[in-house]
Amino acid sequence: MIALAVFRLAAYVRSHRVHQALLLTLAMLAIVYGSRAPRGTEAAVLADGAVLIIPILAWATRSLLDTEPDQQREMSAITVGGRGKEVAAGLLASLAACGVLAALGLGWAVLLGLSERPGGDVLGAALVLHGLAVLAGTALGALTSRAVLRSPAVSIMSLLLGFLVMLLLSASPAYWLTVPVIVWMRAATAGDLLDQLPQLTAISLAWCLAGLALYAWRRRKVG
Repeated sequence: MIALAVFRLAAYVRSHRVHQALLLTLAMLAIVYGSRAPRGTEAAVLADGAVLIIPILAWATRSLLDTEPDQQREMSAITVGGRGKEVAAGLLASLAACGVLAALGLGWAVLLGLSERPGGDVLGAALVLHGLAVLAGTALGALTSRAVLRSPAVSIMSLLLGFLVMLLLSASPAYWLTVPVIVWMRAATAGDLLDQLPQLTAISLAWCLAGLALYAWRRRKVG
């Protein structure tokens, strides 16, 4: 399974599809952190970055999972000993790719986007939010990949609409019905992120894991 995950990562890089997500990430970072944020806004800026990178991570996951042709994916499932291991390898490769992009975003923000280095507690909270962003982006991208949604147009629209619904729901009183990304931003701006982080992490983690489980179940049904 690990070998298949590495193979898919290598194929993603060799196909140059990785450049799409990388360029989107760099463009987003250049715009968001074009000037250093003023002192005292470190938590808010880092939370904003974690939210804004989610659709890029979803795009990266979708592209990575779509790199392998359908016939090759079937052969991979046979080679590694079952559909479950093949699905797990794809998710592992996606998590690794998204983790690198999220680390790039967080590193850029800390080194170039802030007037003052954040404290250890704020940096720890930012690490948690970026980790949740990796999971959310991976789940959204996997659920809109070709193996689940055959039409490229439907796939792209579903990815964009999925993130939009996430934003709209998380801005409402029913924020617990999705990954509460807007609540992340509000809590960070109000200075309450550290107090609310356990609750927000639990809600976010539950929905991310549910999305990944739905993808795994769907893949086992449709191949």
